[in-house]
Formats: sequence, structure tokens, C-alpha cells
Amino acid sequence: MATISMHETKFCQRCKISFECKVGDVVNCQCNTVPLSPETLLFLDGTDFDCLCAHCLLDFNQMQSRSSDFSFPKNRDQMVEGLHYYVENGYFVFTEFYHFLRGNCCQSGCRHCVYGFQRQAENVDG
Repeated sequence: MATISMHETKFCQRCKISFECKVGDVVNCQCNTVPLSPETLLFLDGTDFDCLCAHCLLDFNQMQSRSSDFSFPKNRDQMVEGLHYYVENGYFVFTEFYHFLRGNCCQSGCRHCVYGFQRQAENVDG
């Protein structure tokens, strides 16, 4: 009779590090070591993420807490470099925090998508 592993190595969908997921022992899983606010749990429920490492869960909790100090910039004059965007090769690149403050995913495949959305490769028939 085959045994079912209660633990598996997974890769965090956000930072790509490996960690041990204890899917068969959730009470002792690393994801249960991070106390998350109800707001963070609600946010994560609306993302495309599956398993995340404890460090990234903590980051989301801190981002949620920090978001109460800021509002989404409604125009360019309200945007703060380093907080909402940075400039790379002359282009504005929106930060993860900017996307978090935005409150929803545009599903454009943004580099710093906080919702875990990844554009699927299009099938090309040859």
C-alpha cells in the first residue's frame, strides 16, 4: 500500500523560495505561524496565490497595516517615487504597494502584481 506524504516542498508563488508545506498537518505548517489580520485574510482570498511562504505572508500583513496611512493616488501629482513607482529606462514602473492600494487587479500582467496574476502564454498553432 502506497503512503501519502503529509509534507511537500513547494515554491512560494511570490518570491520563488522553496519551503515545506505541511498540507497534511496544517496546524503545524509554516503558513500558520504568521498571525494574519482579518483584512489580510480577506485580501489574500481575492488573489490568485496558492501557497505562500511565511515571509511573504508577513509582508502582506505589513502592507495591509501600512495601507491605512496612504490612499490610492488619483493623479500623477499625488504619486510618490519609491512608494508608488520607480523609473526604469525612462518608464514608470508601479510598485507592489501601488497595486495593493489600487484595490483590484487589472489583469495586464504587471511586473509587480500584488494579486498573483500571471498572463498565460498564448497558444500558437504552427
